[in-house]
Amino acid sequence: MSFLLLENLVKDFVGRGGEGIVRAVDHASVSIEEGEFITLLGPSGCGKTTTLRLIAGFEFPTEGRIVLDGEVINDQPPNQRDMAMVFQSYAIFPHLNVFENIAYGLKIQRLSRGEIKEKVRQVLELTELTGLENRAPNALSGGQQQRVALARALVMEPKVLLMDEPLSNLDAKLRDVMRTEIRRIQQTLGITSVYVTHDQLEAMTLSDRIVVMNQGRIEQIGTPPDIYRHPRTAFVADFIGQTNFVEATVRSVDNGRVAIDILGQALTLPGPDSAVQPGQTIKLVVRPEALQVVEQGGQYRGTVRWASYLGSLVEYEVEVAGQRLAILDTDPRNTVIHSAGQEVGVKFLEDCIYILPG
Repeated sequence: MSFLLLENLVKDFVGRGGEGIVRAVDHASVSIEEGEFITLLGPSGCGKTTTLRLIAGFEFPTEGRIVLDGEVINDQPPNQRDMAMVFQSYAIFPHLNVFENIAYGLKIQRLSRGEIKEKVRQVLELTELTGLENRAPNALSGGQQQRVALARALVMEPKVLLMDEPLSNLDAKLRDVMRTEIRRIQQTLGITSVYVTHDQLEAMTLSDRIVVMNQGRIEQIGTPPDIYRHPRTAFVADFIGQTNFVEATVRSVDNGRVAIDILGQALTLPGPDSAVQPGQTIKLVVRPEALQVVEQGGQYRGTVRWASYLGSLVEYEVEVAGQRLAILDTDPRNTVIHSAGQEVGVKFLEDCIYILPG
């Protein structure tokens, strides 16, 4: 049995001006195991935050069920759901110090002073806030404030930890640090976590599995490598990382390999998950790192349209047979940066190219 089950969840809102119905979540189903870190990922307006609010009890589903540890909790208010939420805005009480902020929920539960002190001590140590107990929120950095918000949620020992874009207000370097910290804390406690973000890198580095959403529907659920390497839809392929979409024609299918005509040349690829037939037009997902720029050789000749040196890699756009392809050169042995207008060879890494289903 799944620890947290979302079963055909639907959430409708009345449209602006009281006219019509807007469907924010459209028959979403997710099965979450105990201790799993799940990320709801998608662009603004895709339904991910509404889904999180349904789990938390801040909204109630129009249809479907939310089941926690075998119990249907659709109609339970948030304070009865044994969950804790970390918000984008931190929501720290400005008039309370760090200790008082973290202890706030425990005091409402009327725990003894000794119990509160010990629980807060443990969570301060876990979130590396020891020594800051008497600090006011305005004397903390952004990262420290986020740790306080996280500690306040964890000290309640919830069954499920919910996080709504908690790192979006931090600068890029601090986001990197806090990503690592959140994952460390989650794995240390083994707490079931549902995280909302529109940041693909955040989702890829934090998650056991990612739920990609678009227009209220779930497009795909899978591990970060599955989502990246084997996208099931063009939306997922385009939203997760950079992608070149290239059309090709199937020549033959033999022994798990597919021979194709692509950009005027013949290539052989690993067979797809879904069946393809000779003569069929297919769409290929070609990641920029699945292409190489070479001075000699390669299956194609192309013209560099622009190049950008980024230290650890070089980004190219190369026009091949009338199609512009994004290429990432990550080989540190390559010391030559090809300039715009230069003719180069382009090599496809056949085993890294994916035939898009359907």
